[in-house]
Amino acid sequence: MEDKKKLDTVSAAGLLVAMGIIYGDIGTSPLYTLRAIIGANNIIQGDVVRGALSCVFWTLTLQTTVKYVILILRADNRGEGGIFALYALVRRHARWLTLPAIIGGAALLADGIITPPISVSSAIEGLRLIYPNIETIPIVIAILTLLFLIQAFGTNVVGIAFGPIMLVWFLMLGALGISQLVLAPSIIEALNPYYAWWLLTQYPGGFWLLGSVFLCTTGAEALYSDMGHCGRGNIRVSWIFVKTSLVLNYFGQGAWLLGNEGQKLQERIPFYEVMPEWFLTFGIGIATLATVIASQALISGSFTLISEAIRLNFWPKVRLRYPSLQKGQLYVPSINLLLWIGCVGVVLYFRESSNMEGAYGLAITLTMLMTTLLMSYYLYSHKYQAWGVVLFLILYLGIELSFLVANFIKLPNGGWVSVLIGTSIASVMVIWLKAFQIKLRLTEYVRIDSYIQALKELSRDISIPKYATHLVFMSNAARQSEIESKVIYSIFQKRPKRADIYWFIHVDTTDDPYTMEYKVNTLALDDAYKITFKLGFRVEQRINLFFRKVIEDMVANKEVDITSRYESLSRQNVIGDFRFVVLEKFLSFENELPRSEQLVMNIYFWIKSFTTSEDRWFGLDSSSVKIEKVPLVIRPVENVKLKRLAS
Repeated sequence: MEDKKKLDTVSAAGLLVAMGIIYGDIGTSPLYTLRAIIGANNIIQGDVVRGALSCVFWTLTLQTTVKYVILILRADNRGEGGIFALYALVRRHARWLTLPAIIGGAALLADGIITPPISVSSAIEGLRLIYPNIETIPIVIAILTLLFLIQAFGTNVVGIAFGPIMLVWFLMLGALGISQLVLAPSIIEALNPYYAWWLLTQYPGGFWLLGSVFLCTTGAEALYSDMGHCGRGNIRVSWIFVKTSLVLNYFGQGAWLLGNEGQKLQERIPFYEVMPEWFLTFGIGIATLATVIASQALISGSFTLISEAIRLNFWPKVRLRYPSLQKGQLYVPSINLLLWIGCVGVVLYFRESSNMEGAYGLAITLTMLMTTLLMSYYLYSHKYQAWGVVLFLILYLGIELSFLVANFIKLPNGGWVSVLIGTSIASVMVIWLKAFQIKLRLTEYVRIDSYIQALKELSRDISIPKYATHLVFMSNAARQSEIESKVIYSIFQKRPKRADIYWFIHVDTTDDPYTMEYKVNTLALDDAYKITFKLGFRVEQRINLFFRKVIEDMVANKEVDITSRYESLSRQNVIGDFRFVVLEKFLSFENELPRSEQLVMNIYFWIKSFTTSEDRWFGLDSSSVKIEKVPLVIRPVENVKLKRLAS
């Protein structure tokens, strides 16, 4: 109840944070949306301008305000939002929901590669109004490179400035819009949805303009993804101001377009044309800062998305870093590098922001479509009125499928780039999930209690050199009473490992984002224990630290004696040493794996060779960790026919 109250609390500071974190993408869309709809080489027509503005207004209203701000923000997972948080809420109900989650997550990451180049390029190209022959590509690449370099240091200091800058940005949008509206107030009639209907159904080729109209709402998914950082109440209140500023600016650009009816737009950018000449330098500067903030929000969102994907078994266990103590501050070096390479590649390939519009929008349409499917199931599983669920599904499937179909004409003009990026990311997710399921299916478990007596005897067998005072095994066995057969093999057969106390640790990733709980199962007093950690999908798995805390609690409760069993050390009350054993699987040659699964596992182990090792992922001290390679034997080859020859 307290979490819900905190989530819906509205404060001045919270509103400013929301302004700086979540509105960068949707807030910078006036830079290119109307230019994309009208087209550089088309003659400006009054009815087309009104139709475009009507489409923009009703898209912002239905897609952003109604769907995201009013409806989808209700689906919080302990205050967290985003497509994977929504998936975690509903995945136990239906396995098929994995597919929309993977498609939506992959498309969102692809959007993180396309958005920074188009946003920053759109802002920097305004410099041509002052310096007509300026080369913008090096400037865009330099800004993006600097942006990716600072990620390693965290964004605390920069983040403080984000809110005020975006507040100035939105005030500027509104003021520029009003300055044009007073010159042509009749443009307000474009609020009438008839103009949108006319453009889409009567104007030749009007329906296909939806692909460009969609650019006005591409940042709507961020409102949901960043709910945990900003709070639902702050998002809903701040959106009123943000939407008002956006609409004023779009209509101001529309008023300018009406004043130039009958002409061609050509190289002119409506966003900059509404600015007085004396204001251009300041306007371009603020626009550049706003696009950098928009890019920063997408980069941070990509890091969060990957960390969630890892714990949902959708992504390899890559290295995660936490540059500051601030909740949600996360840095993923490998993803940072991939995003930078992708962004620079997009800039070099497309060169102009107008060329990038073809690659932009297609991926995020898929994310919104997948969010609609997951949200519909959420409403259904939470016993909402059936007619309301059906209405939501039909309405938004209709809207988003229309946007998707309209975006298909972008495929030859650059849309294939975002499809290629999204498909590559989704392929990795599918392979990783499939490999996880194969390993899960083929891992053999045994009951621990069958080996307790043997563990006790091994512990007291002084003829075997002591391996460690406390021997800790990381285990995948979810049941308290079970352990992998490979762990038993490692203890008794590979090389007998004598220890005073055996510990088995299992980590269970929960659907709740911030769960931090543990359970202790005493298998044999002062001889063997199994600890199960329940950690949320957004919790860093610092097992070394967590295990130490569990030991402290158990010692305080007199549940275990961790003093060294060596007589000389015991008299000095010296704590015994701890040694961790992590079993890393490799694909055995001794199997007859179906070709499709053989391919999946080969790709899985090839990718795994580039990723973080198990011990580093669990946050274990490398000086006290032993990595053991164990074969993953899949359907062993049977009936081997060998003929013995006479000697």
